[in-house]
Amino acid sequence: MSVTALQEVPSLVHGDVLFGEPLARYTTYRIGGLAGALVKPQGVEDVAALMQFCRESGTQWLVLGLGSNVLIADTGFDGLVIRLGRGMDGVRHSAEAPEIWHVGAGLPTPRLARQTARAGMAGVHRLIGVPGTVGGGVFMNAGAHGQEFKAAVRRAAIVDDEGTVRLLDASEISWRYRASGIRGIVTSAELALTPADSNVLFREIRRHFRWRREGTPFDQPCCGSVFRNPAPDTGADGRTAGQLIDAVGLKEFRIGDAQVSSKHANYIVNLGHASASDVMAVIEAVRERVFRSTGIALELEVKIIP
Repeated sequence: MSVTALQEVPSLVHGDVLFGEPLARYTTYRIGGLAGALVKPQGVEDVAALMQFCRESGTQWLVLGLGSNVLIADTGFDGLVIRLGRGMDGVRHSAEAPEIWHVGAGLPTPRLARQTARAGMAGVHRLIGVPGTVGGGVFMNAGAHGQEFKAAVRRAAIVDDEGTVRLLDASEISWRYRASGIRGIVTSAELALTPADSNVLFREIRRHFRWRREGTPFDQPCCGSVFRNPAPDTGADGRTAGQLIDAVGLKEFRIGDAQVSSKHANYIVNLGHASASDVMAVIEAVRERVFRSTGIALELEVKIIP
């Protein structure tokens, strides 16, 4: 990537631009080399300008929210990293239509879960344990405890690969398990929620959060689930990816400082100084062992950024 081209970026946006920024600071894995440039846009106009710049200059781009569900290479990413957070995390809804919420892509999903529950609105409160932002959640149709974003989204605002701002109705989105088919960057979402008793919703939140705390390594650096759960036609007989990994004896399997969690086998945790190479070595060892023992080829849920 041309460093000269990236020097133009600060003149295009209102948000901060950081050159050579360590990406480990922006991922839940606490892993990742340096960014060519990292931008913290302050609005949709910034995102559109950045996408137009990338198209015209041939610059590779990567979007991050809270940095979950990604593993970034130790060599980093020499293109443009667009980090959605403050400035793009607004929430608004009106007294006239209290069930319709307009939510910025940079809002953390757990915060959305709590805010909607506090307002007595059901539909996304069970996503309390999803470790990412609304933008990433819509893009990958994140879900937990029987809820997925696709059930609540009415519309999604995006900036496409050309830098054009577009509004997609839910019917235009190719929803499927942990994917949406959206091409571009989600900048906000319009959600349709359902009135409910706030006390009941918070009881559900506490129960699901307790399950997350007791059943997953939520307090250790990780990306969330590493592998997708196998489809019904794979011969897994209803077993999850974690159950298959556990069955072949790989809990606590370790290479360097990357280890299969003792709490949940579909999580690979960073014990302190793991590299992306360590994590990839564990991933390949797990896939090989599970395939050799069961004939099931585990598919990645985590996105690998080479």
